[in-house]
Amino acid sequence: MGEIAERAAVRRLHDRLGFGLGPGDAGAGYDATVGRLLAPYADTGAPPPALTPPAPVEKPAKGEKRDKEAKKAANKARVAQEAKITAWWLDRMVASGGAVGGPAGAATERMTWFWHGHFATSEQKVRSPQLMLAQNQTFRKFARGSFGDLAQALVVDAALIRWLDGNDNREGSPNENLAREFLELFTLGIGHYVETDVFEGARALTGWTIRRTSTQTRFVPGRHDSEPKTMLGKTGNFDAKGFVDLALAKPESAPFVIGRIWFRLVSATPPPAATMDRLVTAYGVRRDVGAVLKAITAEPAFRDSASALVKQPVEWVIGLMRALGIRPAKLDDKTRMKVIAGLRGMGQLPLRPPSVGGWPSGGSWLTTSAGVTRLQLALLLARNAELGQLQKSSARVDGVRALLGVDQWSARTRAALSGVSEPAQLVAVAACAPEYVVSG
Repeated sequence: MGEIAERAAVRRLHDRLGFGLGPGDAGAGYDATVGRLLAPYADTGAPPPALTPPAPVEKPAKGEKRDKEAKKAANKARVAQEAKITAWWLDRMVASGGAVGGPAGAATERMTWFWHGHFATSEQKVRSPQLMLAQNQTFRKFARGSFGDLAQALVVDAALIRWLDGNDNREGSPNENLAREFLELFTLGIGHYVETDVFEGARALTGWTIRRTSTQTRFVPGRHDSEPKTMLGKTGNFDAKGFVDLALAKPESAPFVIGRIWFRLVSATPPPAATMDRLVTAYGVRRDVGAVLKAITAEPAFRDSASALVKQPVEWVIGLMRALGIRPAKLDDKTRMKVIAGLRGMGQLPLRPPSVGGWPSGGSWLTTSAGVTRLQLALLLARNAELGQLQKSSARVDGVRALLGVDQWSARTRAALSGVSEPAQLVAVAACAPEYVVSG
């Protein structure tokens, strides 16, 4: 449709490779912004919270009743720890934005969030905040590195194994769940494998387990199927590493992984063939995610006005907190829990993807109920922000536009905002306007 202006392109970079504009970000040039967002990660965020595994609820002896109070206490402790991790991660996202003078390499935290949706794993079934935190750290470690290294780490990840029934996978009785999702959703996509590949892949993955009270996977040779397997066109005595190597070696793997990144960071419209060829070249034999991100920013489609994306609720709320100068870690406990509840109400809570397929996209986030929750959450945050500049301004509509980093208001939005005088309400309504909810 046409190339967006330089300032709009800078905002888009922060939306797609970070979590929105911070103070001073809008004035930087496009190339300088790319360099800062993709710089080596300056991890200045708070260290992960210390988590003590809840005391295991002992299995009752025959004839005895289960200790309901002990089970209730363990569940309460687990819920509290999950909330602690969620708040910690939200704070890291806000802090990682890469504002001028702030930490560099915001794309690392953004890709940590992306991989959480790609290898979607939910605490609802895992039921171990410790495992979810360890997986989160793995995503961050390999966020912009080799996808091969990330895939090898995830195939034996404790949370993913528990989530996809890896504990039930043993010689003579393979459970296909992990192998199937690894091929279908994580590395190749539908149509690039057959059922035999799933069955043989499950055999290759046998042997990896995790105990109920442990936070580490372990390989048990006696559970592993060490006989030859034939999958993805090759025959050999493949194990978990061999399974991943075979999947990533397929020519369909690179376009699939790149396509998933493109879908979330650029456009719902797949890249043209010539664009995909350039991105696959950047990905290379090392499967370099960072190189792909940099190559994406050089593609005309990235600066095309048609490449608009509806912000996911987490992206929206993190961007709003960044714009308002709010750190989740500095909010009181009650307000922080209201933020988490608001995200749950909009349908996207970190550590709780709805399925192994991850979260939806686009118009799925624009339901009436989500809109009501969005407005309530925006008002909550606005009332916890310092809005003195809007109270003093006679041009509040343009003032809130600048505060949120919006390029311009439509006539309809401007008219709606003109009727709002109270600063917190003005910010809340503006944050729910299409110009902010959509990363244009």
